[in-house]
Amino acid sequence: MFDCGKIAVIGGGSWATAVAKIIMAHTHHLGWNIRRDDRIEDFRRLGHNPAYLESVHFNVNDIFFSTDLNEIVQRYDTLVFVTPSPYLKNHLRKLKTRLKDKFIVTAIKGIVPDDNLVCSEYFHQVFDVPYENLACIGGPSHAEEVALERLTYLTVGCHDTEKARAFAKVLANDYVKTQVSNDVLGIEYSSVLKNVYSIASGICSGLKYGDNFQAVLLSNAIAEMQRFLNTVYPLDRNMVDSVYLGDLLVTSYSNFSRNRTFGTMIGKGYSVKSAQIEMEMIAEGYFGTKCMKEINSRLHVNMPILDAVYNILYERISPQIEIKLLTDSFR
Repeated sequence: MFDCGKIAVIGGGSWATAVAKIIMAHTHHLGWNIRRDDRIEDFRRLGHNPAYLESVHFNVNDIFFSTDLNEIVQRYDTLVFVTPSPYLKNHLRKLKTRLKDKFIVTAIKGIVPDDNLVCSEYFHQVFDVPYENLACIGGPSHAEEVALERLTYLTVGCHDTEKARAFAKVLANDYVKTQVSNDVLGIEYSSVLKNVYSIASGICSGLKYGDNFQAVLLSNAIAEMQRFLNTVYPLDRNMVDSVYLGDLLVTSYSNFSRNRTFGTMIGKGYSVKSAQIEMEMIAEGYFGTKCMKEINSRLHVNMPILDAVYNILYERISPQIEIKLLTDSFR
């Protein structure tokens, strides 16, 4: 029977804080790698993350904080990475300790830029972590709602389903329901694509397209996602499962969604740079759009929504023109 052992979280943002809250309800001890010493000092003094989800209070005596990633990796058996995907590669450059024998869980709904790899592929190819030691967390899960202990459904993906079940038990509680899957790449790629489609949804909202069109947009988005997943990783999967369709819907409709907010600003006429500055938070779909466009340049899957978002964000095509062209291609 697999035992997750001692668990650590790597990352200090809102989703990292929410994941830490869930894990500590089960383990009552946690290692936590946060990048800045001053942030850790404030955390210890206040009893909560000073920058994110401040309503979530922790018993800091049960947390081993460290800015040293190597120290965390040496001390802990299961490492849950919750850093923004654009920063993961740079963060891991500090690593001198082997990851190969650790159980790695990625709660990162993004893709590693330049390498154009989802996180499990990156850990496998760069750090030689075997696929049976790699897991991911997916599903519709805004950190703000986890903080409020609103009912949330999470899926743990791993090629070794026994390990997936073991970690799913760590996450399960009164307000978190869990299930397991062996579709690691499908979950990770869908997590990237739903951010892209959420930006599209926001752009359309900013352009004053109504709910009727939003429903058509997302109907086409799930079909586009299915075409891509069936091409890149053929598997018998049900696209209406919450880890695929549910995550797409919540990211595209919710006011908590950074990607939708970012897209709405673009639709209202903001430049990419001005929208990023005003948000002060990362919309991972911006980076994911470019990565997915580059990946699909090899695969040639029919992905008109991805193409439209890319043209708006990177080619500076007018959102009004690009979305109008998109509407003409929909059914």
